[in-house]
Amino acid sequence: MTQRALDSSGEQTPGPSRPAMIDAGAELDPVHPMDLPPSAHDATGLTTAEVAERVARGEVNDVPVRSSRSVTEIVRANVFTRFNLIIGVLWVIMLFVAPIQDSLFGFVIVANTGIGIIQEWRAKKTLDSLAVIGEAKPTVRRDGKAAEISTHEIVLGDVVELGPGDKVVVDGTVAEADSLEVDESLLTGEADPVLKRPGDPVMSGSFVVAGGGAFTATKVGREAYAAQLAEEASRFTLVHSELRSGISTILKYVTWMMVPTAIGLIISQLVVKDNNFKDSVARTVGGIVPMIPEGLVLLTSVAFAIGVVRLGRKQCLVQELPAIEGLARVDVVCLDKTGTLTEGGMDITEVRPLNGSDEAYVHQVLRSLGSSDPRPNASLQAIIDAYPAGDKGGKDGKGAEGDQGAEAGWAVTDALPFSSARKYSGAAFTETDGTSSAWLLGAPDVLLPEGDPTLDEIEHLNQQGLRVLLLARVPSGELDAPDAAEGDVPTALVVLEQRLRPDAAETLKYFAQQNVATKVISGDNAVSVGAVAGKLGLAGAENTLDARKMPTDPDDMATAMEQNAVFGRVTPQQKRDMVAALQSRGHTVAMTGDGVNDVLALKDADIGVSMGSGSEATRAVAQIVLLNNSFATLPSVVAEGRRVIGNITRVATLFLTKTVYSVLLAILVVCTQVEYPFLPRHLTLLSTLTIGVPAFFLALAPNKERAQPHFVRRVMRYAIPSGVIAATATFTTYLVARHHYAGPGALEAETSAATLTLFLTSMWVLAIIARPYTWWRIALVAAMGLGFLIVLVVPWLQDFFALKLVGTTMPWTAVGIAVAAAALLEFSWRLVGRRFGA
Repeated sequence: MTQRALDSSGEQTPGPSRPAMIDAGAELDPVHPMDLPPSAHDATGLTTAEVAERVARGEVNDVPVRSSRSVTEIVRANVFTRFNLIIGVLWVIMLFVAPIQDSLFGFVIVANTGIGIIQEWRAKKTLDSLAVIGEAKPTVRRDGKAAEISTHEIVLGDVVELGPGDKVVVDGTVAEADSLEVDESLLTGEADPVLKRPGDPVMSGSFVVAGGGAFTATKVGREAYAAQLAEEASRFTLVHSELRSGISTILKYVTWMMVPTAIGLIISQLVVKDNNFKDSVARTVGGIVPMIPEGLVLLTSVAFAIGVVRLGRKQCLVQELPAIEGLARVDVVCLDKTGTLTEGGMDITEVRPLNGSDEAYVHQVLRSLGSSDPRPNASLQAIIDAYPAGDKGGKDGKGAEGDQGAEAGWAVTDALPFSSARKYSGAAFTETDGTSSAWLLGAPDVLLPEGDPTLDEIEHLNQQGLRVLLLARVPSGELDAPDAAEGDVPTALVVLEQRLRPDAAETLKYFAQQNVATKVISGDNAVSVGAVAGKLGLAGAENTLDARKMPTDPDDMATAMEQNAVFGRVTPQQKRDMVAALQSRGHTVAMTGDGVNDVLALKDADIGVSMGSGSEATRAVAQIVLLNNSFATLPSVVAEGRRVIGNITRVATLFLTKTVYSVLLAILVVCTQVEYPFLPRHLTLLSTLTIGVPAFFLALAPNKERAQPHFVRRVMRYAIPSGVIAATATFTTYLVARHHYAGPGALEAETSAATLTLFLTSMWVLAIIARPYTWWRIALVAAMGLGFLIVLVVPWLQDFFALKLVGTTMPWTAVGIAVAAAALLEFSWRLVGRRFGA
């Protein structure tokens, strides 16, 4: 146990295992700091000159902390794709063998790629600016003074200070330890915190759960244990997402279908049919290009990128892009009370002496406890605010003569920082008159035996939503011993009032309306937490459970989690187990928190959300950081995720309907040995009016539907029947037209009739996908129809797109076939909806 003492002026004096501090202004002999005794060197840290030397030698923590891809990577990812290569080759071919209007598809791809690059670059700028705001600033000692610097500025040999919640950013050796407990579970999987002493190693990626100290950096940059992991985890990424992986799966299947179909089409058009060579090439390309859903990947990237920009404006840092999608799928949100439902600060409303304790003496103890911890938590800070060092009377102004505080001569001989696992902190003192005393301050129901009459009084306070701490005198001994609380004497109750977040009630109401279950998980008393949640209108707040009575069997725990809404006295490991129990029942779980006790649960949850003011460790493992510390931002993130997924599901159906009918048309052409009915210009026009333009608007539209799983299956259930119906109707019109028209210009007339059927059928697919209708959706569909009508009636557009309806019989036949196809589409969509769910 590290011991510390306070001299009569209240300054720390070195204990047995804490190196002495050197006066920052003292003159030192001009020797290399590594040649100094460890205590002296660690106390002052490096000098500015030594730092410069190490930077010159490259001994600096140069691992880039990146939140986004570089501009070069963005350009490469958008330009050098498999489908861009295919379309690029076809485009070059068409530029040589056909009029420019048959090469329009290439210009569309260039424009789409440009849009993708610009949107992702905007997202990069947003992420980079937010990452700077949310970047952790470790404290290092240089020139005898403590200073906050960026992580990448740490050099080899720097002395880095640590406190509760701090993340170990580079590898090192402990130089000072004051009850320093480090959690290495994210690296080793070992759940129990490790007590560190001077000389012990610490690894980057671990974090402090209790106590404090300092360590000397021994490995920096890419040599540090977790440096590469940290770099990868903080990168902007579009992977590990059901949406993205689903689209990749679809594209893989499309490629498999496209290659043999395209080969068959090439052979059919260039070998079997004895047509004009250039016209055959053009119609072959016209059959291959629409098989590629090239805009689907673009729109997915654009939708995600715009989502990042929108959330960035609300001070929400998305550290992993799929988190937007993941939060949209969430059906259970686990909230940590402190910092989420309540603000971090607290106020003491009352101190109740127990067992005839002297009130002035109790104030003295509280004042000394406040002085004993250099890194107080929120509860102890409230005590410090009410009973500051040097104040005689404390909050109420009453005090006995001689009630001078810790600086009057109460020397700290032992200290125990607060731990979420223990639920209490403590300190031992040598009082002014030379007597010794030891005290614990923490959860009454942990420090008192079950059935103690004081608990009834505390229960009444908890029911009012107040937080109660017990001050208890304990026999002298090791404060961190497992039985430290045995034989304690209750001395006073410290009653604290928590500050409710003004926006918490509306946020809880939003989740209730969206059918997202809310579970409040806290280390505080369950009844007290339930009262706070009840004040905020949480449904089921009366269903509370003390986590010490929580079953350990995962299945039973999952049942308890589903039946209750508020959980108290939860340990950090239990939070992790609770998340796992909910996930075992198929729930998608989001966890919010801001303290070190939330780190394990945040890491294991499907989506971890941290407050910007939270500990460095929580911000490091969370996928989403609310930099404005506003719980009210969370609905915006959920809404953005739902918008992205719901809309991409809609437009994916549009793109894949085109892929299905294109492949099927090509197969029918090969099987019947006829000319392919379309030139590239026809399908470019159809794709633009029925897919490209409307998909862009639909992808960015509001959408509040909760995201459903099985993206690929849901899309293909609708795309396959729609594509089959569209291809069948189009090819039927084409065959009828081949029998109807004869002589010169027959192929152009047949193509025009088939184009009309395909356009009307595709427009009906668009009309179905655009539901439910709003004024702008109706206007969008109408505008696309008007665009096609203009092409049909304006002479120069007729010539440009080679579209001219001949006679009246065949065009009306084409319309009739399209109407029958529309009826089949309605029937098939409703059948799929009833059988598999919308």
